[in-house]
Amino acid sequence: MLKKIPPLITAELLTILAEMGHGDDLVLVDRNFPGVSVAASTVSGQCIQLAGVDTTQAARAILELFPVDTFVDVPVRRMAVVGEPEAVLAVHKDMQQALDAAENRAVTVKAIERMAFYEAASRAFAVVQTTEARPYGCFILKKGVVFD
Repeated sequence: MLKKIPPLITAELLTILAEMGHGDDLVLVDRNFPGVSVAASTVSGQCIQLAGVDTTQAARAILELFPVDTFVDVPVRRMAVVGEPEAVLAVHKDMQQALDAAENRAVTVKAIERMAFYEAASRAFAVVQTTEARPYGCFILKKGVVFD
């Protein structure tokens, strides 16, 4: 047991977060995303499964340890709704609130087309798959720098 590490952060996830460097991307996705197959193309080749956790819960825990990049204009991307690319769903609003609260600032999140999301996800460091039931609960977070 370790102090101050959120209980849903598994040893495997903690290792992935620690191994990532500045500018690496972490993919955080819902239960419908092809996590294992996409993860096979990532840097680590790993898909970390977080059962019984939605993307917002996972993000809150991860963001206690993971700095979001401040050197890029768009540090977080999300999968756009097919046929409604401007739509902002409840799952997107919840993620935005989690990001802003964790970073104490407004974090820019940009929607990208579904197939472009898959392509970007395949180039990421790793995939974290939740059991999020809401569709389009798929995000790519760029790791920042710890200054303290």
